[in-house]
Amino acid sequence: MSVDFATCPSIPAMFLAQAARLGEKPLLGAKHDGHWRYLSWRQTAETALTLAGGLVRLGVEPGDRVMLVSENRPEWAIADLAIMIAGGITVPAYVTNTASDHLHILENAQARIVIASTLALAEKLMHAAARASHPPTLICLEPPNLAQAPSFAVLSWRQALAMGDGTQAEMRTRAASLGRNDTACIIHTSGTGGAPRGVMLSHGALLADCLGADALLQDLYAGDELFLSFLPLSHSYEHTVGLIFPLSVGATIAYAESLEQLAANMAEVRPTIMTAVPRLYESMRARILGALHRQGGFKEKLFLAAIRLGSKRLNGEPLSFAERLSDLALDRLVRAKVRARFGGRLKALVSGGAPLALEVGMFFAALGVRILQGYGQTEAGPAISCSPPAKVKLDTVGPPLKGISVRIAEDGEILVKGEVVMQGYWRDPVSTGQSIDADGWLHTGDIGQIDEDGYIRITDRKRDIIVNSGGDNISPQRIEGLLTLQPEIAQAMVHGDKRPHLVALLVPAEEYTAADVGRAVERVNSSVSTIEKIRRHAVTLEAFSTDNLMLTPTMKIRRHVIRQHYGEELERLYR
Repeated sequence: MSVDFATCPSIPAMFLAQAARLGEKPLLGAKHDGHWRYLSWRQTAETALTLAGGLVRLGVEPGDRVMLVSENRPEWAIADLAIMIAGGITVPAYVTNTASDHLHILENAQARIVIASTLALAEKLMHAAARASHPPTLICLEPPNLAQAPSFAVLSWRQALAMGDGTQAEMRTRAASLGRNDTACIIHTSGTGGAPRGVMLSHGALLADCLGADALLQDLYAGDELFLSFLPLSHSYEHTVGLIFPLSVGATIAYAESLEQLAANMAEVRPTIMTAVPRLYESMRARILGALHRQGGFKEKLFLAAIRLGSKRLNGEPLSFAERLSDLALDRLVRAKVRARFGGRLKALVSGGAPLALEVGMFFAALGVRILQGYGQTEAGPAISCSPPAKVKLDTVGPPLKGISVRIAEDGEILVKGEVVMQGYWRDPVSTGQSIDADGWLHTGDIGQIDEDGYIRITDRKRDIIVNSGGDNISPQRIEGLLTLQPEIAQAMVHGDKRPHLVALLVPAEEYTAADVGRAVERVNSSVSTIEKIRRHAVTLEAFSTDNLMLTPTMKIRRHVIRQHYGEELERLYR
């Protein structure tokens, strides 16, 4: 059962009302010592209220920022709720951040307190805190071993909870004072084009986004919803869709152990809904096809037949009587086994964060796994649109969610309006004014179209469009998508702004050589227009990753970082 999103005043009000209603129902789950253990709604509420009291005793006033640095786990959700109950503003940060990244966010947000999980994260944050102009108090789930007392206070999670003993009634009163216009969180953009900026999202923005998601998925609910969370909660997509939204519909949330254990975790907890970015689906498709190719034989033929007939059916092409019989048989022989790999209860995979290649979406849909492609950005809550389960159009990102207005500007840019739109960039009125016009329309920076059914089709990023020396506009994301669909290519970056033709920097997939990559480029070149052809390419064995800062935590390439690192090699391709 969901809440009344239109009248609910805040996230804490929504959560506490749900906790009072659901009591002992499991809410937050994690795997310990080989077993999944869950905290109930009641336990979660009591701990969040107590921690909120501890934060207030440590000096948190309404509007103060509290930084949260942790991998996905129950304590992340508890800390987020506690910060908001106390009237504070949650400032999540990625666990992959460097000490310099943490220092930037600390200084930008002027955080009073930092909550960290592991010992390694705590130590990295201590280096940042020691250099901060106003060192914060550090609360650690795993307290560091201190050889020397730092210049700032360091407490354990247990100490912070102990400070909040006996404050639950007081914290309920404090939570009740919050309104929809109060800022709930400041989420820093992942920085594909430079230093991250803090996006201020109100309680009302998050609730409005949940209203849209609830209206979209209402027909799928059966009262036993379980979300498996593995995308970083520090990203707005997972924060809203993987935490706030499940809370609003009374679902259970299980936290995956890691990306490597995701497949095993799916089989164990049997989720009903999952969110992911396109890169995960691309990787899963490549692994499945690679394993089938190596195995060969009758199993590969059955699998490919299931994809072929499923795709034909999805495209509205008629199936002969024999094909219909085969398709029914393949549903039992192939698709049922695929569904079982996802736990057997999955109603939908929601894809967001970047455009999903049509071939990838069709691959899973043909195998009986429903993918709902959505679209959004941090500055809009973040969800803007999504395909409804009853009418999926895989070449689009669906119509706008309920309560959100979308229009296309004269230059093709997608503009968004509604309560979901951010309050602005924290301490950056100039950038805020550049992003939100006088009429309240958010300029997304994405280029798109709206079809006859009201579905949005994304064609490119406004600032990523390559304009070659001949004046032609070229979408690098489209070419990169075609390249990474080839089994030989794991990652790609296309380059060529103000140049006569395109070149590319390519990372080969495992077990493939530079010669294999060259043949893959030839295949892509045979399918694109003259101006889209890759004339020369370079191969690098170093993958784009979050460790080398060439990928954002949501797996988008950071073009400016890659160009800085490989600038000379890219220049040589034009000689």
